[in-house]
Amino acid sequence: VQLQASGGGLVQAGGSLRISCAASGSIFSINRMGWYRQAPGKQRELVATITNGGWINYADSLKGRFTISRDNAKNTVYLQMNSLKAEDTAVYYCHAVTTFYDYWGQGTLVTVSS
Repeated sequence: VQLQASGGGLVQAGGSLRISCAASGSIFSINRMGWYRQAPGKQRELVATITNGGWINYADSLKGRFTISRDNAKNTVYLQMNSLKAEDTAVYYCHAVTTFYDYWGQGTLVTVSS
């Protein structure tokens, strides 16, 4: 499984941004996809995940501002981020889980200017 994240960039506080993660390879084996983020000097943390059945899980602190979705026809997962804050600045990593392995994308940098 290969994961290609895109859509990161610089946005002002209060703005919105949508990032994407396209999966390729053995996509039939993927059970769950999601996003994690890592801010400078901090550990990687969960943002949101979505299963093949559409069950969604969010980090409690991000509920209401972030929305994860998927387009099965495009094998792509999206993360819509609204009301962005400076503390949302991080590298956002796409993640995919199969029965036996998990995979990480290369990350896309989101910078929120205050």
